[in-house]
Amino acid sequence: MAKMKAAIFAEPGRIVLDDKPIPEVGPLDALLRITTTTICGTDLHILKGEYPVARGLTIGHEPVGIIERLGSAVEGFHEGQRVIAGAITPSGYSAACLCGCASQDGAGTRHGFKAAGGWKFGNTIDGCQAEYLLVPDAMANLAAVPDSLTDEEVLMCPDIMSTGFSGAESGEIRIGDTVVVFAQGPIGLCATAGAKLRGATMIIAVDSVPARLAAASKLGASHTVDFNAVDPVEEIMRLTEGRGVDVAIEALGTQTTFEAALRVLRPGGTLSSLGVYSTDLTIPLAPFAAGLADLKIVTTLCPGGKERMRRLMSVIASGRIDLKPLVTHRFKLDQIEAAYELFGHQRDGVLKVAITP
Repeated sequence: MAKMKAAIFAEPGRIVLDDKPIPEVGPLDALLRITTTTICGTDLHILKGEYPVARGLTIGHEPVGIIERLGSAVEGFHEGQRVIAGAITPSGYSAACLCGCASQDGAGTRHGFKAAGGWKFGNTIDGCQAEYLLVPDAMANLAAVPDSLTDEEVLMCPDIMSTGFSGAESGEIRIGDTVVVFAQGPIGLCATAGAKLRGATMIIAVDSVPARLAAASKLGASHTVDFNAVDPVEEIMRLTEGRGVDVAIEALGTQTTFEAALRVLRPGGTLSSLGVYSTDLTIPLAPFAAGLADLKIVTTLCPGGKERMRRLMSVIASGRIDLKPLVTHRFKLDQIEAAYELFGHQRDGVLKVAITP
């Protein structure tokens, strides 16, 4: 059986490069030869054992590649075609998919819903930090990459861009809104860019890393707040003259950022949460106003599927946003363990790494 190199979860604290069989292709599948992928913050949760996956699973959920083989029932694509697939790969036919909740795809379950069921790569099936990737339900999930766009230009589409933008979309940002985005990692930066595209006119970016705050300004932030220099809640209330923000996007996944996002909302505002939380959250009574402030708290898992990917690539192709600067470091697949070490310790100003064969 032919083998490939793959980054596998060995045990908490250890992801290693090892040999695995190249997947067999079923009728509805596509086999991609990976040309570029990356490491996500969620992969670090897996590495640390904070998010459980099976030992021996190939990690990664952000693929750019070329179709190596197609299943016998797949139509509309051809071998040799350059494509991406979303981090979320819905079946397209479950009850969740058919009512617009594709990320919660429950294909095969009794009622058709499963929490985070659309996230399969590097979670319930082998992911893309490997030489090859098997994409299920290929016709629902493959999206052709325009010849005018490079791998690195579309690398953020499968997860980071889709997730960040969804924070702005779920928050229902309106023209003229005041928005704060807590944490300016890659997802937070994309949320900042999404807030600008949605029409927010005051966008406050919160972080402590100068390079990230500078990147936020380039992507649309009108104000930046260094939480090591000032109390972010007090500063945001000062900037908004005590009014608070219309939408607060939480892009980290901690009690501290979640609570701060809640404290700066105006009555009737929306907290849009994108974080992956590892412990229980507590809602403080005062900013929750005893449940009487008409506040809305929404959570979102990265939207996937081929139409979502097409739309995101259209935004990039139009020149409305340039996410290439988010790729700060590049590694070969056989250097994946070094890439995890750098990314996991957030050294050398890393935002995203590009992994190539």
